[in-house]
Amino acid sequence: MSTSPTTQDIVTQVRRDILRMVHKVNSGHPGGSLGCAEFFVCLYNEIMELNEGFNMDGVNEDLFFLSNGHISPVFYSVLARKGYFPVEELNTFRLIDSRLQGHPTTHEGLPGVRIASGSLGQGLSVAIGAAQAKKLNQDNKLVYALMGDGELQEGQNWEAIMYASAKKVDNLIATVDLNGKQIDGSTDEVLPMGSVEDKFKAFGWEVLTIENGNDLAAIKRALLEAKSRTGNGKPICILMKTEMGNGVDFMMHTHAWHGKAPNDEQLESALAQNPVTLGDY
Repeated sequence: MSTSPTTQDIVTQVRRDILRMVHKVNSGHPGGSLGCAEFFVCLYNEIMELNEGFNMDGVNEDLFFLSNGHISPVFYSVLARKGYFPVEELNTFRLIDSRLQGHPTTHEGLPGVRIASGSLGQGLSVAIGAAQAKKLNQDNKLVYALMGDGELQEGQNWEAIMYASAKKVDNLIATVDLNGKQIDGSTDEVLPMGSVEDKFKAFGWEVLTIENGNDLAAIKRALLEAKSRTGNGKPICILMKTEMGNGVDFMMHTHAWHGKAPNDEQLESALAQNPVTLGDY
C-alpha cells in the first residue's frame, strides 16, 4: 500500500532537484535554494490556501511572491512537485527558450509565477500592492513574500516597509531569509545592517523569529502564529535564521556556494546525502 509522502520526503527530493538542475547547466544558485527548501515545502504543502489550477489574478486564494529570485531552483522544484507543471520540465532549467529561466519571469506563462524577480529588492513592494488589492476586493486571503537578508541593503525595501505599516497592510506576512551570507561574503562584511528585528519593529511591523529556519516544525509553528496575528492593523515579518547550503555538508557554513554549481564528483556526494524519495525527473 502506498502512503503519501511526508513533508520531509518532499524536502529531500527538492534538494535533489536543486542540485541536479544547477549541475546540468553548470549555472545557478544552490546555496540559498537549499537553505530555503524547508520553508517552501512547508508554505506550499502545510500553510497556503490554494485554488485548483493556476489563475494569474489569484482571487480567493493565498498568494506568494519571491523577491530574492536567484533562488529560483527551489521555487521551481516546489511548484512542480505541487503539480503546477510537469516535474520533467525541471530538466529544462536555464536552457534557451525554457520557461524556467535563472530568475523567474512571466512572459512565458509559467504556472505559479506571478512576477519577474530578477532584480533584487522589489518583491515586497509587489506583495504589498497585491495585499492592498485583496482588501479593496474584500478578498480575505493572505499574501506571503520571501526576501533575502542581503537584498535588505537596497533602499526600496525600506520604503515598502515604511509604507506597509503606515497603510496598515495587515494581510501580509513577509519572511526574511537570515542566512547572514551573500555573493561577496557575509552580510556583516558587505554592509552591516545591525538588528533587523529592531529595524522592522521601529518601522511599525510585528516581528516573529525562527531560530532554526531549517526545522520544518519550527517553520510551521511560526507561519501559523503569523496567520493568527493578521488583521490586527500591522504587517507581519518573520525573521528566519537558515543555513545556506543546508543538507549538503560541504556547501554549509560558507558563502562560496551562493552562485556556483557542483561538479560531477560533488554532485554524487551531495545526492548521496539526500537519497531519492519521490523519484528524480
